[in-house]
Amino acid sequence: MFLTLIIFVLGYLAIAFEHPLKLNKAASALITGVLCWTIYFVHSVEIHAATDELLHHVGEIASILFFLLGAMTIVELIDSHDGFDLITQKITATDKGKLLLIVTVVTFFLSALLDNLTTAIVMTSLLAKLLNNKSDKLWFAGMVVIAANAGGAWSPLGDVTTTMLWIGKQITAVNIIKQLILPSILVAAIPAAIVAARFKGKKISSMPQLVRTEKEKKDGRIVLFSGVGLLLFVPVFKTVTHLPPFMGMLLALGLMWIITTVIHKSKEPEIAEKYTVAKALQKVDTPSILFFLGILLAVSALQSAGYLKELAVALTQTLKNDYLIATALGLLSALVDNVPLVAASQGMFDLATYPTDHPFWEMLALTTGTGGSAIIIGSAAGVAVMGIEQVDFMWYLKKISWLALIGFAAGIAVYLLQLQF
Repeated sequence: MFLTLIIFVLGYLAIAFEHPLKLNKAASALITGVLCWTIYFVHSVEIHAATDELLHHVGEIASILFFLLGAMTIVELIDSHDGFDLITQKITATDKGKLLLIVTVVTFFLSALLDNLTTAIVMTSLLAKLLNNKSDKLWFAGMVVIAANAGGAWSPLGDVTTTMLWIGKQITAVNIIKQLILPSILVAAIPAAIVAARFKGKKISSMPQLVRTEKEKKDGRIVLFSGVGLLLFVPVFKTVTHLPPFMGMLLALGLMWIITTVIHKSKEPEIAEKYTVAKALQKVDTPSILFFLGILLAVSALQSAGYLKELAVALTQTLKNDYLIATALGLLSALVDNVPLVAASQGMFDLATYPTDHPFWEMLALTTGTGGSAIIIGSAAGVAVMGIEQVDFMWYLKKISWLALIGFAAGIAVYLLQLQF
C-alpha cells in the first residue's frame, strides 16, 4: 500500500510543475486519483466493501462539485449580463494599494456570509472587471484566497471544516465567532498590508466603460441582485432544511434559469441565446472541476487506506500538545484536503476528552480553515481561483505562500494570547 503514497507524491509534483511539463493539472490529478484507488482495490480483501467505500467518497465529492458548478454558472450568468459592472462603477479607488485593501475586507466578510468557495469565485470574477494587468490580477487573486479562507474560518457557514465541527457539536456558533474573529482578521490583515505596500502609489489604468441601453442596464441589475440574493439564500436554506449546501445551490441555479428565461423571452432566439444558462455552462471552467475531482479522489484514497488516521495518531503521539497538534494539522491541510483531516480528528478526539467549545476545537477550526492558503491547491477557494485566473502553482508558492504563513502564525499567536486573558 506504500505505493499509494508514492503515486500521490508523484501526482502532486506533476501538478506543481504543470508549466514545465506542459501537461494540464487536471490530467495529472485524474490519473493520480484513479491510480490511488486502483491500488486500494488491488489490495482489498473484500471488493464489495471497497466499492461501497469508493461510492461513499464519490457522493461527498459530487456534492462539492455540484456546488462548485452551480456557483460558477450563477457567477457566469451575472457576468454575461454585465452585472459586475454595476459594482465596479461604484468602486472609485484608483490607487492599487487602497483597492487591494477594499477587496480584502469585502472578501473577508462576504466569505463568512456565503462561504469561502463561492466568495472566491465571485471576487475573482469581479477583479477581472477591475484590473487589466495580468501580474496585478495574480497578486489580487492570491489575496482573495487568503482573505476568503480567513473569513470562512470564524463563521459556522464560511468553511466546510467549521461547519463540520458545528454539526458535530464540537463548537457552538456564537462562541466560535467570538473566539476566532480577531485571529482571523489578523490572518488576512497582515498579508494584505504587505501586498498593499507593494502597490502603494500605483494607479489603475481605467477600464473602458461599456455603452449599454437602459433595458440592458435593467436586465444587468435584475440578474446581479437575483444572483447575489440566491447565493446568500444557500446557507439559509441549508440551516432551515438541513439539506446539504449543494441542494440549495442547485435550487438557486434552477431559479436563475427561470429568471433569465423570463427576462429574454421577447428577444430574438439568437440574441437571447447569449444570455442563457446553457451558454453560461459552456463558459464554466470544466478542467478546473475535473482537477478538483481528481485531487479529492486521490485524498479520499489516502483516507480509506488509513494514512490520514495514522498521520493524526502519529502527530498526537509525537507532539503531545493540543496546540501543536492543531497547528500541525493546519499546515498539513495545505497538502491534503482539510475535510478528511478534520473528519479524522473528530473520530480520534472524542467529546469526553475535548468537550464542546474546548480550545482544541476552536484552534483546529482556525488552523485547518486558514492553513490551506499556504498552497494554491490546499483549499477549495484556492482551486477555484487557480482555475479562473490560471494561477501557476510555483508562482503562488514563491510569491504568496510566505505571506499566508505569516498571517497563519499571527492568527495562532493572537488566539493563544486571547486564551491567556
